[in-house]
Amino acid sequence: QVQLVESGGGLVQAGDSLRLSCKVSGGTFSRYTMGWFRQAPGKEREFVAAISGRGGATPYSDSVKGRFTISRDNVEDTVYLQMNSLKPEDTAVYYCAAGWAVAATQGMRSYDFWGQGTQVTVSS
Repeated sequence: QVQLVESGGGLVQAGDSLRLSCKVSGGTFSRYTMGWFRQAPGKEREFVAAISGRGGATPYSDSVKGRFTISRDNVEDTVYLQMNSLKPEDTAVYYCAAGWAVAATQGMRSYDFWGQGTQVTVSS
């Protein structure tokens, strides 16, 4: 059984940085494409970033491009999301997801396993 556990969320001020982590257990981590998604109150869940199993192309949403960086450690079975220059509009629950897609993909339906989420709150 594949399990994903996110950590690293919290309350920060605008302009601060946070690094989210997602530890994966129960599967062969290096075979998964990993993605980060977020859901703000009253809004639909949206794509943030993704990375393929071997760490190739890393697509980002336009709203985070240049500020967020996704990376993975296939030894530690962990995917990270480094978030810099945070804005109040980045406030959301952040979810990591794992899927069997060969390439990093933005579509939620491509992901088979999801974590429970970690709250990120950015105050102005």
